[in-house]
Amino acid sequence: MRDLRARYRRDGFVAPVRVVDEISALAHRARMEAAEEQVGPLHYRDKAHLVLTSAWELIASSTLLDAVEACIGPDILLYNSTYIVKEPGSPAQVNWHQDLTYWGLSDDDAQVSAWIALSPATPESGCMQMIPGSHVAGPVDHVTPAQKAPDDVLDLGQYARGVDESTAVHVPLLPGEASLHHGLTLHSSRPNRSDDRRIGVNAQFVAPHVRQLQHGDDTAIVMRGVDAFGHFRPEEPPVRDLAPEALERQREADRRIKSNYKAVRDRR
Repeated sequence: MRDLRARYRRDGFVAPVRVVDEISALAHRARMEAAEEQVGPLHYRDKAHLVLTSAWELIASSTLLDAVEACIGPDILLYNSTYIVKEPGSPAQVNWHQDLTYWGLSDDDAQVSAWIALSPATPESGCMQMIPGSHVAGPVDHVTPAQKAPDDVLDLGQYARGVDESTAVHVPLLPGEASLHHGLTLHSSRPNRSDDRRIGVNAQFVAPHVRQLQHGDDTAIVMRGVDAFGHFRPEEPPVRDLAPEALERQREADRRIKSNYKAVRDRR
């Protein structure tokens, strides 16, 4: 893990990290798509780990948490998770941005995002692109349009100003592999030109000393170590898929997170 830590600190991301084998990843995909048949598309529904055992099992993988620990230390909270899906032939894309622009968290270096592939993520299917070392410069100016483009995946359609793409690299992943990236690493993704869905589980982890600066009502789960700060109300992992009471908690958490993004935007 020393090499992983060194690459993460230097480049602002590491990939690939094998979390589960390909057969297991495809089984997790099948479980996610079975859930979609019951509740509709899961794309960008926050806090997926509260309602789906498959998402929870992937995120709680000891292999993944070992990599997260190498990035942010031994005390780890799970802050959020969501499925990110690009349908085959979809024009959906993500402009260059930094994740932490609108999250309202207190420490940029104490957060890491893991993206676990459940289908092949390739340049053709719109895998992520990242600019190595871009996290070192800190936050950059972002533009938030009054109305986002219909093909933009991000909730607010934000994009970073003046990005030099000359050093950008693709980050392809096989099913069951993950990438981990710093919240200030500039990244983007292009449309899915393949004939398969591009599906990933995105999990966001923070160290317990991190605070939500916009309001005092936020939630997280201790995944490893201890939470000596108590800045987040505790959450419970799912005991079964799509339990009605868990779905209600997830819907409320989703509304809270998305309203927080807009509150941060409005204060900029």
